[in-house]
Amino acid sequence: MYRQGDILLVPVPEASAPAKMRPEPRDACGRLVLAYGEATGHAHAIPGPGTLSHGFLHLPDGGRLEHEEHAAISLPKGWYRVVRQREYVPGSYRVVAD
Repeated sequence: MYRQGDILLVPVPEASAPAKMRPEPRDACGRLVLAYGEATGHAHAIPGPGTLSHGFLHLPDGGRLEHEEHAAISLPKGWYRVVRQREYVPGSYRVVAD
């Protein structure tokens, strides 16, 4: 598993990934954005090749998870489930703001 701030990447076997992926668009800088920081506007993003769809990330050649306030993380090729950290508030949960 790989964690960067409020993002957790969990390696999954290809069989667990969606059969049909509808790729999410890249941002204006050409990055796959996994999450924007609500407090800072910074982003957890993959600048290189890959596909992001419905909470799953596919990196056919490996990749690098970058963020302006965290150290970059090198990722081996494969499939990942993208999980946003949540915190309990009485009666529900909320996504943690980075």
